[in-house]
Amino acid sequence: MEPIRILQVVTIMNRGGLETMLMNYYRQMDRTKIQFDFMVHRNEEGHYDDEILKLGGNIYRMPQIRPGNYKRYFRLLDEFFSSHFEYKVVHSHINENSSFVLRAANKANVPCRIAHSHLSDLAIDIKLPFRIYARNVMKNHPTDYFSCSQKAGEWLFGKEISNSTRHLVLNNAVNVNEFKFNQSARNQIRKKLKIDDKLVIGHIGRFNKQKNHDFLIDIFKAVHEQQTNAVLVLVGEGHLRPSIEKKASELGITDQVLFLGVREDISTIMHGFDLFLFPSLFEGLPVVLVEAQAAGLKCIVSDSITSESDVTERIEFVSLNKSPKFWAQVILTSTYDHKDTSEKLRKNGYDTVTMADWLYGFYSGQIQLTKQAN
Repeated sequence: MEPIRILQVVTIMNRGGLETMLMNYYRQMDRTKIQFDFMVHRNEEGHYDDEILKLGGNIYRMPQIRPGNYKRYFRLLDEFFSSHFEYKVVHSHINENSSFVLRAANKANVPCRIAHSHLSDLAIDIKLPFRIYARNVMKNHPTDYFSCSQKAGEWLFGKEISNSTRHLVLNNAVNVNEFKFNQSARNQIRKKLKIDDKLVIGHIGRFNKQKNHDFLIDIFKAVHEQQTNAVLVLVGEGHLRPSIEKKASELGITDQVLFLGVREDISTIMHGFDLFLFPSLFEGLPVVLVEAQAAGLKCIVSDSITSESDVTERIEFVSLNKSPKFWAQVILTSTYDHKDTSEKLRKNGYDTVTMADWLYGFYSGQIQLTKQAN
């Protein structure tokens, strides 16, 4: 028998938290029975594209979703679903824009249409009215409502749905074994980066407004003024990276800030950190924060992030209204030990293996219901 094909809808399959989590699920699946295909919204190749193709998945490219091309985009969606009858399950991860994809899937009578919320807020920019519009037209196009946290569900679906049985919080799971603290890996990466005798503050995230790198640099500057052997390690890429590099230079801390770009060895790099710093303006429930906890790190994060993210009692929340010096004092009086958090994560449902089994069962169950209905 041919495997059941599930259409995963994303922006681009780069090494972001959501995308990495999807790949972890994909690798765990019995691909003779369940196969993932991906609808992406960028022309450029994603970091995971080659692996997807090797695992037997297909990649369908759609144009970037912009207000000026809605009409064309809606037409392309209708054309796609009218020629791809094989999809009985569409799982959309593009937040408010999922409403457009699932509306087209609904018109094509796709029986299982999952809207999955991964954020709890929107950036204020010129696109905000269109994003609000997209969220408001979600209506009943989904058959199932998933989110990474209760807060993320309320933001995208509203309280009536998010407090109902139609809504399910699906934990942002990670590969617990991969991230479990490893002293040997820690020694090697710190030696390789020439930071073996430093206080290493780490951050992993795309350089965009949401991640608040500008404030992060101010915090580190305040830390360095009191702890001169401190270094900041930044992992990720994005359009704001040049401006953050410029700011580090202007503050005279260029030599103390390491810009590592996109990396494949995230777990190893995390082992080299002493503390994880994450002052985001808004999030859903970030996968990277679960990874940091899996690595046993103490995490200092903004209070805009849901308290649901504290799975291991290794997170301290700090208000974004507090000054960089206040944040620095929290960091400098923190603990830097690494704890084995693997059992807590597994117990609370944050291990990829367990959650992949659940997701496999959910997809299979939806297909079975479809067969019975027919």
